[in-house]
Amino acid sequence: MTSSTTQGIKTVLHPVTDLEKAKPVYTALLGVEPMADAPYYVGYEAAGQQIGLVPNSGMTSPVAHWHVDDIEAKLADVTAAGGTLKDAPRDVGGGRLVASFTDPDGNVLGLIQDR
Repeated sequence: MTSSTTQGIKTVLHPVTDLEKAKPVYTALLGVEPMADAPYYVGYEAAGQQIGLVPNSGMTSPVAHWHVDDIEAKLADVTAAGGTLKDAPRDVGGGRLVASFTDPDGNVLGLIQDR
């Protein structure tokens, strides 16, 4: 048993090379207009999930993010179980902390904590 639980996958970030070309595709797919639209991030809220488009992020595929109450505790749990820290927690605005780690096969998994 681990010391902290997740609130589930609520956010999936997609790397894109051109936001202006990607926005109409995701708007058509999701059937809603973006709730956030900036040069560094376009975000949608659809069916209780947040779908984000992130240009020039260095990501090579979409990354699912589990929402957690305590990002440090969850990182300690997953690294003790064999995961490897990729990106340490950082504040991306509004008190939101994000971090990522890899599983033993190199899959990138994300964590988000809202304060």
